[in-house]
Amino acid sequence: MINENEIARCVRKAIDAYFRDLDGERPAPIYDMVLCSVEKPLIEVVLTKTSGNQTHAAQLLGLNRNTLRKKMKIYGIK
Repeated sequence: MINENEIARCVRKAIDAYFRDLDGERPAPIYDMVLCSVEKPLIEVVLTKTSGNQTHAAQLLGLNRNTLRKKMKIYGIK
């Protein structure tokens, strides 16, 4: 058995449900779909925890601040 954390279990469960719900339809590009689904709430939570401090949030996320700002623009995060 794979030792997983809660996030990994949630992703696994969601992907399993996604495949069950396809009902014979062709799946969308799964990798991008999952990353987009996870990345926006991740950035939002980290920004909330850092009181909107983008420099600190970028450090916690392991991103360059400019990359964080670009992602915030893509996802419409203010």
